[in-house]
Amino acid sequence: MEPTAEPGSLPEIRLKDLRAGLPPVHILGRIVALSRREVTTRTDGRRRSVLSGLLSDGTATVRFTWWDPPAEGVDRGTVLRAVNAQVREFRARAELSFGWSTKIEPASELELPSVDPRSVPLRRVSELALQDDPFRLEVRVRDVSPRTVTVREERRTIYSGHLTDGSGTVPFTAWVDFRLKPGDVIRVMGGYVRLFRGVPEVTLDERSHVEGLPPDAVPSSPKSADALLSIGVAEGRGTGALVTIEGLAVGLAPPSGIVRRCPTCARALRAGTCGIHGAVPGVADLRARLVLDDGTGAATVSLPQEATEQVSGLTLSQALEMVRSDSTEARVEGELRRRLLGKRFRVSGGTRVDEFGLSVAATGIEPIQVDPRTAVAALSHALSERLR
Repeated sequence: MEPTAEPGSLPEIRLKDLRAGLPPVHILGRIVALSRREVTTRTDGRRRSVLSGLLSDGTATVRFTWWDPPAEGVDRGTVLRAVNAQVREFRARAELSFGWSTKIEPASELELPSVDPRSVPLRRVSELALQDDPFRLEVRVRDVSPRTVTVREERRTIYSGHLTDGSGTVPFTAWVDFRLKPGDVIRVMGGYVRLFRGVPEVTLDERSHVEGLPPDAVPSSPKSADALLSIGVAEGRGTGALVTIEGLAVGLAPPSGIVRRCPTCARALRAGTCGIHGAVPGVADLRARLVLDDGTGAATVSLPQEATEQVSGLTLSQALEMVRSDSTEARVEGELRRRLLGKRFRVSGGTRVDEFGLSVAATGIEPIQVDPRTAVAALSHALSERLR
């Protein structure tokens, strides 16, 4: 990386003082995590190189994006000075963007103390909450699976699953294929936490850094999450627990069937309007919100499109064809009700407990075949026990 400009008259600002809305700034920092990729610009279809990761100066650690960086001379540990860097805001956190007007030059190792990636604050899974500061996780991948979503009319594959470190388990979504496998032990930096249906979830994207750790660096995944629980006990565990329950499908809660989603944030639309982005053209999705009952309580289970198609045998394309031929989306909901109610299912997922009771965001579901004779015998035994 060759020097390109003098620092000029902009005063240097420490990373801890970055705030959204600031004019272009002059910063000094050390790269503690980085990754390269190429993107296609929407305006002219041109391929552009992008470098992104984490930058630290000892006072704070921030995410950065560097457009059209040099091909060589930029590695983890590089100390750089950036003048006229843009300050952006993402998820209520300040981030840096280096564009064509940003002047960047290498700086002396002596200007900053050595910054170890481990200086990024380590969080336990049980401590995760919405926060501004970057954090580091050292976790084990409990499970991971791909699924396809539509973002601004573009089909993308994302990877969802759960991370655990012995203190708890948290859902995650990765917008990049980090080639994670169940059982992998990893260090994660540059992720952020959001609330999904009231439950904390870790999101990883192009600016996140993931690296492998020795297998014994993190305790094995707790087995308690795999145990089958009654719905009453699962509700008692509260919001954020990872549970497996089983019950009879006794109802279908709205919205079920064809759901129109915002093409930007995937929120369900109400009367064609997204609560964040206003009136937008909806993207069709198929979902079922099953009400399961096991005798100890009831739970509302939200199934994504893939799971809805799996257990019902009804695909989104078939559902849309029903709407075209029938001119009403109510028929799709009725078809799901006919195919699903009265069947027994085992479900795994994260929980939320509120005034409406237990809700489960399903990460796995399978039908359970029940032998009628066994069910009658179990019911007879339960009744006789109550009459004693």
